[in-house]
Amino acid sequence: MSIFEHSWTRTWSGLGLQPDANLFEALMAAYAEPQRRYHSLQHLEECLGHFEQVRELAEHPEEVEIALWFHDAVYDVRGATNERQSADWAVRALMTGNASRSTQNRVEQLIMATRHDAAPGDSDERLLVDIDLSILGAAPKRFAEYDGQIRAEYSWVPEAIYVMKRKAVLSSFLARTSIYSTAYFRERYETQARINLSAAIHS
Repeated sequence: MSIFEHSWTRTWSGLGLQPDANLFEALMAAYAEPQRRYHSLQHLEECLGHFEQVRELAEHPEEVEIALWFHDAVYDVRGATNERQSADWAVRALMTGNASRSTQNRVEQLIMATRHDAAPGDSDERLLVDIDLSILGAAPKRFAEYDGQIRAEYSWVPEAIYVMKRKAVLSSFLARTSIYSTAYFRERYETQARINLSAAIHS
């Protein structure tokens, strides 16, 4: 059983819900869309792999896990509402499975936290956001691959503009007191993330 199948079965079982029969295939197909270079099945697999290591730290692990599945479910490289559309898809899927309103609301808020435009609001949001940002603290070879994948997704942006905006985004993470919100990720990835970001900004 792949990590995808294992995770999918576990989270829905843990929620006590039955997803739509076609939902797994629909999400796998979404993450395999051709415009994706980074926000792909590779990213989803890496996120689920990190979650395996920190699952016991989650207050509502099934909700964090299903939020990981949906956090990049919609990815338009020119779009500004990807997280909103992804959250809406998740809520629809949970409604179809007869999830409680509280579960729907928490999953929606978890996905919206991955916009990275505000500090995460609670412990599960902090954990999810740290998982999403774990790539910043990856080994240099993987970080370089990630950096190239992001450039490929934005291949339509002129080089000078891309470099300026990309450095601004990376600098904003570097300017934080801590890139990661949880002790687990700070201890393991903070130092390498700062090395990676500094190298990318000054390259």
